[in-house]
Amino acid sequence: MKVGNRNTQPTHVVIPTSVRYERKKRNTNSIQYFLLLLPPLIFFVVAMIIPLLMGVYNSFTDWDGISLEKNWIGFANYLEILKDEMFLNSFKFTVIFMIFNTLIQNVAAFVFAVMLDSSIKAKNFYRTIIFAPVLLSPILVGQIWTKMYGTILPSINEILGWSLNLKLFSSPDTVLTGLVIANNWQWIGYWMLIYLAGLQAVPKDIYEACTVDGGNWWQKFRHITIPMVAPSFTICTIGIATGSLKVFELIVASTGGGPGDSSKSTIMYIYDSAFMSQQSSYASAMSVVFMLVLLVFAYIQLKVLRKREVEL
Repeated sequence: MKVGNRNTQPTHVVIPTSVRYERKKRNTNSIQYFLLLLPPLIFFVVAMIIPLLMGVYNSFTDWDGISLEKNWIGFANYLEILKDEMFLNSFKFTVIFMIFNTLIQNVAAFVFAVMLDSSIKAKNFYRTIIFAPVLLSPILVGQIWTKMYGTILPSINEILGWSLNLKLFSSPDTVLTGLVIANNWQWIGYWMLIYLAGLQAVPKDIYEACTVDGGNWWQKFRHITIPMVAPSFTICTIGIATGSLKVFELIVASTGGGPGDSSKSTIMYIYDSAFMSQQSSYASAMSVVFMLVLLVFAYIQLKVLRKREVEL
């Protein structure tokens, strides 16, 4: 029995014109999006990634920042950090500065946000007054508070006949307090707006339902307000902590790290080592260590606070 021949040639699927047009349009859009992203991507690589990699490499050399000669010395710079008392003291000062700022700014910003989220009169005026220092540069804030502690407040103190020591930048025992006050004066208004946005995002129906069920103001605050603003608390805490650890301009413009070296932050010590002491490789090593500390600290904060949000 003969089997008839069958046509085994592949059949061609004709793609509709509309489908081909859509594919071409998507490809064109992808290319356009990539071209739009290319300039900032190039800038990011040139201004951030390449200097970062160069800094890491320099930390393993003895480069002074000027000469063309670089000798590989391995982990010598990193071992020197462990023995550098000035670095440890500056890091201790920075951490204490961060702790005070994080506690005070969080509490004050939240209290102001709760007050200004109520039906208080002229609340827009108060918001403007509290937020206004945020618009100033840290350099200007440092100059303002240098004048305040150096001339204005001591004059008021003398007129009123008080015996308070208000020249806070003039003593190693009070310079930290003076810097904390200046920093909080500038930034409380910024974090207040973050909390205020969180409070205004809470649905009013929840409060009304709690009122119908007989809940008082404390129950509303504890079981509704605090859990609902927990994401804002996470943002503020991480932002305040990392910002305080990177403090530089305020100190440069006010105390210059003094009296002595009592108010020298870690960033300022790194700057002095790189540009004043001609120890660029050692400054690079300190920068790498400090960057890793910031990343680990921010990661731990984020994990802990996110877990706390779920518990609340």
